[in-house]
Amino acid sequence: MSRVFEGRLEAALEPRAVWRALLDTRPGLIWLARHGLLVVLGAFLLLPADVRETRNWIASRVEALVLGMLALALVSGSSHAAGVAPRTALAVAVDVAHLLGSGIWIGGLVPLALLLRAASREAGADSRLYAVRAVRRFSGAAFATMIVLIASGSMNAFVQVESVAGLAGTAYGHLLLAKLSVLVAVLVLAAVNRVRLLPALARPTATVGCPAMRRLAAFVGLEAILALVLLALVAAMTLTTPARHEQPVWPLPFRFSLDAALEGPATRWRALLGGQLVLLGTVAAIASLFVRRRRAPVLAGALVLIAVGAGGGLAPIVVDAYPTTYRRPPVTYHAASIAPGIRVYREHCATCHGATGAGDGPSMQGRRPPADLRSPPVSRRHAGEIFWLVTHGVPERGMPGFENRLGDAERWDVINFIRALGAARDAGRLGRVVEPERPWLVAPDFAVSVGPLAPGALRDYRGRRIVLLVFYTLPGSRPRMTQLARSYDLLWIMGVEVVAVPTDASSEAIRELGSSPPVLFPVVTDGALVIVQAYRLFAPGPHAELLVDRQGYIRAIWKGDAEAMPEATALLGQVEQLNE
Repeated sequence: MSRVFEGRLEAALEPRAVWRALLDTRPGLIWLARHGLLVVLGAFLLLPADVRETRNWIASRVEALVLGMLALALVSGSSHAAGVAPRTALAVAVDVAHLLGSGIWIGGLVPLALLLRAASREAGADSRLYAVRAVRRFSGAAFATMIVLIASGSMNAFVQVESVAGLAGTAYGHLLLAKLSVLVAVLVLAAVNRVRLLPALARPTATVGCPAMRRLAAFVGLEAILALVLLALVAAMTLTTPARHEQPVWPLPFRFSLDAALEGPATRWRALLGGQLVLLGTVAAIASLFVRRRRAPVLAGALVLIAVGAGGGLAPIVVDAYPTTYRRPPVTYHAASIAPGIRVYREHCATCHGATGAGDGPSMQGRRPPADLRSPPVSRRHAGEIFWLVTHGVPERGMPGFENRLGDAERWDVINFIRALGAARDAGRLGRVVEPERPWLVAPDFAVSVGPLAPGALRDYRGRRIVLLVFYTLPGSRPRMTQLARSYDLLWIMGVEVVAVPTDASSEAIRELGSSPPVLFPVVTDGALVIVQAYRLFAPGPHAELLVDRQGYIRAIWKGDAEAMPEATALLGQVEQLNE
C-alpha cells in the first residue's frame, strides 16, 4: 500500500492513487467487497418487508445476520492476522471468530440498555416481561461469546505479541494491556449483572423488580461505554505495528531468570521453597472466596504466604535488566560475525579482559579483575544486555562505553564472539560420543560456498540432514579425507552430509584433494578463513570433526591428529543414536 501512495501523504487525495489502492491491492479489494456487502445490507434493511409470517420474519433476520457477519469477517482479510506466516489461514480464522464474537456482544449491549431503560419506567410496563426475557437470553449468549472472545483473543495475543517483552516493551503491547484492563472492568460488571441483578428481576416489580431493572440498565449502559472504549483501543491496535515486528524496550531495571536459580544448591532450594509458599498462598486465597466464616483471616494468611514466598523465592532469580535486554540481534550467530568480532575484541577488549576472556588482561594487574566472559553468569546474559553494557559501559567497574568508538555491527560482532567464548568453554564437556541428553551447544552458522555453485548455509541442513563438519590440513589429513570419500555413500544413506573446510583456506581445495577416490561431498572454497577462525574456538588443531544434528546442535567433537578420528563403523554408531 505504501508503494501505491509512493510514501507521500498528499497522494491519498489523488484519484489515480486511490483508484490503484482500491483495485491493485489486497486491502483495497477487501474494502470494496466489505462495503459492497454493507450497501446491500443497508438497502435490505431500508426496504419494507412483510414479516407477519414466521418464516418471513426468520428469513429476513437470517439474511441480515449473514450479510453483517460476512462484512465483519472480511476485516480479517486485511488485518494483522493476514500477515502471519506460516498458518495464515488459522490466524485469520481465529481473528474472524474474535470479530464475530465482538460484534454479537457489543452489538447487543446498546439495544439491551435502551430496552431496560424503557421497561423500567411506568410507560414501559407492558415491555417488562419481554425485557426480562431478552436479558436472560442475552446473558447466556454473552457468556458463550465471552468464552470465544477470551480464547481467540489469547491466541491472537500469543501470535502478535509472542513474549512478555513484547507486551511490556512495545506500543502494541501497551495498547493490549490497556485493552485487558478495560476487559477486566467489563467482566466485573457482567458478573455483577449476572449474579446479583438478573435474579432480582424475577422478584415483585414495585419493591425490587423495577429498581433492579433501572440499575441493570445503568450497568449495561456502562458496559456498553466500556465496550466502545475497547473498540477505540482495537482501532489503535490495527494502526500499530504488532509487537512481533518491533524491537521491545524493556521498561524495568530487572527481570526474572530461572537459570540464575541453578547456580548452587542453596539458591535452588530457596527458589523452590519460595515457589511452594507462593503456590500454597494462592490456593488459600482462592479457597477464601468459597469460605463464609473466617474469610478475612484465611485471606490475610494467604497474602502473608504469598508475600513471604515471593520475597524469599524471587530474590535468587532476579537479575539486572536494561532497555535493550530483549532486543533481537540484527546480526545472527554466524562465523562471518564471530571472526571480525575476534579482531575487534583484540583491539579494544583484550587489554582488560585478557586474550581468552578470563579477566586477566595486562592493564588489570593489581586491580579488581573484570568479569570472566566465559563464566555461566555472562553466558546466561541475553545478547541485548551485553549490547547495553558494551555500548554504555560499567562506570563503577571502570569499563568504558563503546557507543562512540564502535559501530552497531562491530558491537554485535564482539557480542557474538563473547557468546562463542562461553560456548567454547562449555564445549569441553562434549566428548567423542554422542550424549542422548538434551542438546545445548549451538553450531555457529556459516556460508557453504563450493566452487561455482550457488552458496548455501549450514542452517539449510536443519531438519533435513546430520552434518559432519570436517576441518582438515594437508598433507596430514589426506588419509582421513580418503576414508571419508570412500565412506560417503554409506554416510549419505544414513542421512549424513559431510562438509569439509580446509584450514589453510585454499581456493584450490578441491583440486588439492585429488580425484582418487573422488570427493563428492561439499568442500568450502570461498570464505573458509572466517569459518576456521570461529570454529577453532571449539576445536583447535590441524584436524577436527564436529557432528551437528538436524536441529543445528553440536553433539560430538573429535580433535587432534587425523589418525585419532573415529572409524566409519564407529561414526555410523554415533549417527544411529541421532537417528533414533
